[in-house]
Amino acid sequence: MSSRRSLLKAGGVLAAATLVPGAGPAVAESGRSGPWRKVPDILRKIRPPRFPRRRWEITAFGAVGDGTTDCTAAFRAAIAECHRSGGGRVVVPPGRFLTGAVHLLSNVELHVSEGAVIAFSTDPDAYLPVVFTRWEGTECYNYSPFVYAHGQRNIAITGRGTLDGQARKGPWESWYANGGPQGADQRALRKMGDDGVPVGQRVFGAGHHLRPAMVQFVKCRDILVDGVTILEPPMWTVNPVLCTNVTVRGITVVSTLYNTDGCDPESSSYVHIHHCRFNTNDDCVAVKSGRDADGRRVGVPSENIVVQDCHFSGRWGGITVGSEMSGGVRDVFAERCEINSPDFPGNHPVKYPVYIKASKKRGAFIEGVHVRDFTGRGVEREVIFVNMAYNSNEGGSEPVSVRDIRMERTRIDGAAAVLNLVGLETDHLTGVRLEKCVFTNIAGPDKIAYTDGLSLRKVFVNGVER
Repeated sequence: MSSRRSLLKAGGVLAAATLVPGAGPAVAESGRSGPWRKVPDILRKIRPPRFPRRRWEITAFGAVGDGTTDCTAAFRAAIAECHRSGGGRVVVPPGRFLTGAVHLLSNVELHVSEGAVIAFSTDPDAYLPVVFTRWEGTECYNYSPFVYAHGQRNIAITGRGTLDGQARKGPWESWYANGGPQGADQRALRKMGDDGVPVGQRVFGAGHHLRPAMVQFVKCRDILVDGVTILEPPMWTVNPVLCTNVTVRGITVVSTLYNTDGCDPESSSYVHIHHCRFNTNDDCVAVKSGRDADGRRVGVPSENIVVQDCHFSGRWGGITVGSEMSGGVRDVFAERCEINSPDFPGNHPVKYPVYIKASKKRGAFIEGVHVRDFTGRGVEREVIFVNMAYNSNEGGSEPVSVRDIRMERTRIDGAAAVLNLVGLETDHLTGVRLEKCVFTNIAGPDKIAYTDGLSLRKVFVNGVER
């Protein structure tokens, strides 16, 4: 933006921005009367589960921590016994324990001790039979996620140990890389979702190539993931789907395969993600709610998501919403996060600290993404990228609404630009507000298209107030 009332060329179309005077609504609402007043009430409603002080060690059920013995049956037996006895802690002691799918049951805490590694099999057959899942936002039956729960309550993964997906040693990369066979199954599933094929007939798994998630909870409540390190997932790392009351705290995620987001709350509510470290080959935290017609059919939004005190290193977004957001998203709050932390270097610098992806194919709404007190450096592209034309080659005619995107008290050193705002001629982006932000070493101008109510107050770019 060369001046506060610029008309810019962006993407080959006249980029129109309607700006609000500097002392507009953002000022009146930035204090206790603003959207952040909701956060204490949201956090009061998020309560990590608690478990009886009983424990079962997997070694008592035949597990051997030599890295080669298959411990799948031992995990299953220990979890079943803990559940039958009214709940408690299933303990993985120090050692390297090879296993297939681990299915959690209500009132079970899977505790991975310091020095313990759960090493997941590289054989796809270890994740059969198929289970009900959501794959990139479309419901189906597919290979089990490596750690999975469906319809359970009071469940946890805790400890200072490691979950090692071993994805680089398995077939997962070959399934999608260089035009691999995943593409055909991906297109088939998406068509099933668009055509309304009954979910029970959308069966993949053996003979198919849809990579499973690493940790997925479906239709669960009262969930805790705490302290563990998660390495090399085959796809999305921690994915609560249709869940409520979720705490993800103090985890470290390191991933190198494509599509390996860090944490994806999907059609979930009352989620608290804090003090986590993400070094991902995709988005760090990505809020989702289903894809296209199938996401609209389910119609459950993600809402009341709070992200605090995290470190983001990753190939794409820090805080991301979409692109699978067809059930809608509202009230996402993120504060005190660091982008491209020097003490936690990533394989790729974050491209966008705030990345919002929507389209006419997805439809639905994003209402209220609030960011404050971010710091960072070396951003590869823009600080905020809102793209309402994401994957526009897919077509679509659904109404889509993106509104109320706010950033406050943020300091970023180094980026291609501050803003890239892509609204649509038919569906304008509304209400982007920045206040009390400092951006240095910004290389280029902003791009703004079809955006109404853009407000900047006390925003300094390369030492000049905008």
